[in-house]
Amino acid sequence: MKEERLTWILDRLSREGRVLATDLTSELKVSEDTIRRDLRELAAMRRIQRVHGGALPPSPVALKYSVRARQSVPEKKSIALAAAQMVRNGMTVFLDGGTTNVHVAESLPAGLRATVITNSIPVAAVLSEHEFVEVVVIGGRLLRASRVTLGPEAVDAIRSYRADLFLLGTCSVDIDAGITVPHLEEAPVKRAMIAQASRIVGLVTGEKLGTAMPCVVGPAGELDAIVTEASTPAVRLEPYARAGIEIIHGPEPKRRRN
Repeated sequence: MKEERLTWILDRLSREGRVLATDLTSELKVSEDTIRRDLRELAAMRRIQRVHGGALPPSPVALKYSVRARQSVPEKKSIALAAAQMVRNGMTVFLDGGTTNVHVAESLPAGLRATVITNSIPVAAVLSEHEFVEVVVIGGRLLRASRVTLGPEAVDAIRSYRADLFLLGTCSVDIDAGITVPHLEEAPVKRAMIAQASRIVGLVTGEKLGTAMPCVVGPAGELDAIVTEASTPAVRLEPYARAGIEIIHGPEPKRRRN
């Protein structure tokens, strides 16, 4: 029965982190067309994210910015502390959208002298209070869901700069599916920053690893390093370490006592 197949596929995905269409066809003893229809239906229900050859879990990231800002706050602050330590005096840094990057902006040392180039309105607002950081705000059309600027104007402006470091806010990262985002116009902006930066560091909470969203930024191998929280299981990080990506852990997050 179709309902039983869908439940079985979701259970398999939950246990193994990904499913392959060829395996499903063999194990469920149904046709490839049946599996394709099942995966399409689950994708329409937002229970999976289809990728080449199968499916991954969808990203847990909420589409609305105000909701994302309240998710995984201790983990994001931990990642931000580790990322902020990478920014040195005299550097030029790309800081794109994402609520973790807002925490990075808040964590930069008071005496730091650097240039930050950003398309994030919240990041720019935080850094407007920093006495010694020069802030370059990339213009373009505002995407309200992420509070970032987008479009050809943004991409052209980014190409006018070279950065020592790009602290990449991520929605989803998978070793095979790559770096993915929910909105098509976000991808070229992130790709432009990747192309113009000497070092690319992805800021990734553990829940985003091994997940996917519809629009591809690029392969995971473009990351020089991943910064994640201390509690991210080593087994989830192994594929990235094997690919030569440096793994950096933030400090153990502080949590409120009841």
